[in-house]
Amino acid sequence: MTEENTYDDYDSPWKDILESYFQEFMVFFFPVAADDIDWQMGHEFWDKELQQVVRDANLGRRYADKLVKVWLKNGHETYILVHVEIQGQVDAEFPERMFVYNYRFYDRFRKQIVSLAVLADESRNWRPDRFGYGLWGSETGIRFPVVKVTDYLNRLEMLETSDNPFALATLAHLETQRTRQNALMRFESKLRFVRSLYAKGWTREKIIGLFLFIDWIMRLPDNLEDSLWVEIHKIEEEGKMPYISSVERIGYNRGWNAGETEGITQGRIEAIELGLSLKFGDDAALSLMPLIRSLHDPDRLIMIKDAIRAVGSIKEIRQLVLGKQGQA
Repeated sequence: MTEENTYDDYDSPWKDILESYFQEFMVFFFPVAADDIDWQMGHEFWDKELQQVVRDANLGRRYADKLVKVWLKNGHETYILVHVEIQGQVDAEFPERMFVYNYRFYDRFRKQIVSLAVLADESRNWRPDRFGYGLWGSETGIRFPVVKVTDYLNRLEMLETSDNPFALATLAHLETQRTRQNALMRFESKLRFVRSLYAKGWTREKIIGLFLFIDWIMRLPDNLEDSLWVEIHKIEEEGKMPYISSVERIGYNRGWNAGETEGITQGRIEAIELGLSLKFGDDAALSLMPLIRSLHDPDRLIMIKDAIRAVGSIKEIRQLVLGKQGQA
């Protein structure tokens, strides 16, 4: 189990949880801004628009960008675009990238752009919050609000008791960093988080969503992973709530490379159905499942399952399924 392929993959889980719980994200990290947003109007993720704007930019690695359309509580139909970036490593070019993204978005949409940054690196001192330049009285630049995840090391009790999912996500992120060199300590922390998920009385969907985030970033050696699942089964038997173990049964964490039995294939199909339901809703998933159940190629099923995290709409999944069928 190497550090490179085990401990540094924070990108996708942060993207998934941010998209699933965007309001809670804003309330937790940027409460002043969250209080000014009219959440009853909903919000829209502009992933395609974001990609169109930055696809030709050579600005280094984007850690977890999101461009979100929200409405304000100002009595008008005005809206702003909130650009959120979660930065997981110290990067001298990060402030410039925030500036470039901001003006590119403004140039493209001619709307107010609010840039927000969560710095999830381990440095206590790196806190970039501006970029600019000027000469002869001409000044250009940007200042943006910054949240530093390491600051929450002084607020661990709050993280433990909060009902906001981003409190648990932040705690899991900090624990992932703290236990990088100690697998047993990570096992104990991960098991404690699982117990916490059930203790909070959240819905099945929320428990599974938060577990997938924790499971992704807090990876364990195989022997400790097996021990974890034994403990999970015990917890669920005691509480009569077999939520997380259902994730194991349908193949999120087991069986993807096992023999091609009918049970494994069915598990993959059920994994796809749950993934679609969690991301797009039950109705959207139900509409597409008949097509997916007609597939019998294991490689196609794995490809579809993996694509769920990356796509922005159920339409893209439908096109993927139909396209692959057409080539068969």
